[in-house]
Amino acid sequence: MIKYKINKTEDEWRKELSEEQFRILREKGTERPHTGTYNLHFEKGIYTCAGCNQKLFESNGKFDAHCGWPSFDKSIKGTVDYVLDKTHGMTRTEIVCSNCGGHLGHVFNDGPTETGARYCVNSGSIDFEKDGQ
Repeated sequence: MIKYKINKTEDEWRKELSEEQFRILREKGTERPHTGTYNLHFEKGIYTCAGCNQKLFESNGKFDAHCGWPSFDKSIKGTVDYVLDKTHGMTRTEIVCSNCGGHLGHVFNDGPTETGARYCVNSGSIDFEKDGQ
């Protein structure tokens, strides 16, 4: 099991996160497609972990993948850990915050940019800091 810098009990996480954030970040849930706050959000800034505020994605790497979830072509180096996920009869790569272990979503190798990656992220797992804040 990976040890993270931020380790809290389930009760501590429940007190700090909304029900939806807890379900996504701590229980590896997924929001319904096309419902998340950041799906079609394209302001300039930084997307951070909703659990610990670690910077994860820059807005210049965000694109509309037409999949229903916020999509990025890369993460900020060292901020995301990759975990083999064989649930639901599939083999995927889960992405989690490298600081607190919060579930963010999955990464796929079908992205449209030169990175070839599509980080498919739940809006409930991230917050946004607008440039200049």
